[in-house]
Amino acid sequence: MSDPERAEATETIARDWWKSAVVYQVYPRSFQDSDGNGIGDLRGILNRLDHLERLGVDVVWLSPIYRSPHADNGYDISDYRDIDPVFGTLDDFDALLAAVHDRGMKLVMDLVVNHTSDEHPWFIESRSSRDNPKRDWYWWRPPREGFTRGQPGAEPNNWESFFSGSTWAFDETTGEYYLHLFDRKQPDLNWENPEVRAAVYEMMRWWLDRGVDGFRMDVINLISKHPALPDGPVRDGHPYGDGFAFTAGGPRLHEFIQEMHREVFDGREGLITVGETPGVTMEEARLFTDPARREVDMVFQFEHVGLDHGVSKFRPRPLAPGELAASLARWQVALAESGWNSLYLSNHDQARSVSRFGDDGDYWRESATALATMLHLQRGTPYVYQGEELGMTNAPFSAISEYRDVESLNYYAQDVAGGTPPAEAVIGLGAMSRDHARTPVQWDASPNAGFTTGEPWIAVNPNHDRINASAQYGDPESVFEYYRRLIALRHELPVVAHGSFEQADAGHPAIFAFERVHGDERLLVVTNLSSVERGPVFPVELAVRWTGAQPLLTNGPGGEPTATLAPWEARVYASAEAVAASMVRSDRSFGG
Repeated sequence: MSDPERAEATETIARDWWKSAVVYQVYPRSFQDSDGNGIGDLRGILNRLDHLERLGVDVVWLSPIYRSPHADNGYDISDYRDIDPVFGTLDDFDALLAAVHDRGMKLVMDLVVNHTSDEHPWFIESRSSRDNPKRDWYWWRPPREGFTRGQPGAEPNNWESFFSGSTWAFDETTGEYYLHLFDRKQPDLNWENPEVRAAVYEMMRWWLDRGVDGFRMDVINLISKHPALPDGPVRDGHPYGDGFAFTAGGPRLHEFIQEMHREVFDGREGLITVGETPGVTMEEARLFTDPARREVDMVFQFEHVGLDHGVSKFRPRPLAPGELAASLARWQVALAESGWNSLYLSNHDQARSVSRFGDDGDYWRESATALATMLHLQRGTPYVYQGEELGMTNAPFSAISEYRDVESLNYYAQDVAGGTPPAEAVIGLGAMSRDHARTPVQWDASPNAGFTTGEPWIAVNPNHDRINASAQYGDPESVFEYYRRLIALRHELPVVAHGSFEQADAGHPAIFAFERVHGDERLLVVTNLSSVERGPVFPVELAVRWTGAQPLLTNGPGGEPTATLAPWEARVYASAEAVAASMVRSDRSFGG
């Protein structure tokens, strides 16, 4: 490589620093309570930063901490430029931001601009009269022709909300309906109005000027609606129509995102931008993440977390062997030439991954670490959701009174109203409710898991007596220490951050195997994603290439690549060139 080529490569790696980074998502309400009121807060996060530094993550992403009535736990924002008192103050935020930066980490805010709270001053003005200057900041429509306003069927169209029921709420003050794709207290902003966009961009610049390092953009692919707002198709047995085709990936979406990039991010270095894009196709994801288009660095796609949805999210189906791996591999191929993947199994909207995709009984540790191995070592930026690094599981909720999430409560009410017995309606929540991700982080075996000295806002999982951070620190066999070694591999081995992805046929769909290749450097990852012992059978060329290799990292007995895999065993092998490259890059140990 010539000196100019080497300089250009170094500049590219520095600019794309997030390719070798690991992001940790904090759901503030459930992370750590500092004042005994049972709700996590900013001072609590500050007090637990040593945990994140010890884990080795690079970026801390905070779910919403803005002022909010909390109809959807903070994703309904009433003031974008203030901290909700339940979490603290702007001074508390500044102290947290400074402490994150002092530890060499970056901080990302959650950007929720598809909708606001109905208590936001913008909406209060908008609903005050039909001729208010902010009336067109939201989507207002008269009743359907021929129907009496406020009566069933009078809604402007037949769309169903993501949280059940109609997407339209009738407002007595002006006699019209406003659009809310989510809860009725979350009215959708009208991005067709340039004043709305200008106000959003100004707010984003305000946070960047304060020192934040980027944004995760909530449901950002919903901001451009089809202006006609037509009826959607009605599926058998459903009272409402599906409007997703008219709300996701709308006609001006990429225009808006490119404008946002120009108005907010141009001229600023070292940031990270992530778009949450439910229902995004591979073709659309390439448009979002192609660096030449100047939109966002990466997107969250939802294909793999929708695989187990049956007739609905809350009627899940079992996955076939290899189904999850096949989905992830498809996305690796789709974004191989341009664009970038976000790698995740868990977040605040998903049930716990070890309970959902693994085996949280007999093979709890093994499946928690196997899932992490196959995910973190793909091409993309990995995300760790709080507690995932401890192997936290779904909670044993059995009654509707134990749930807090608006999506779960609305689904249950609708299901029961439709004739489903209550005991049956609650079963699906036990597998898929978002509340499973929102139980408090399990710090130790003390009452309330060290999360609070008060009454927690949602019950602590009773298995915190055995699954907790304190018990796992320093234990080389623990899930936490395994995550530390796994994260270090991304930092130390250039092939992990920058290599290509090549899936390998291992002879059985339950064995997910792939190579990462970066010049002469190679990495081989072999994972048995099942609770049955399996023997891999590789193509001759691959088997010869890795003959005699011993794992650099494993969660089980180990052995060379063709050796039989124990249930949920994961093994990682590195070529001599890959190990040598890591030694040149840094003298930090990456474990084994």
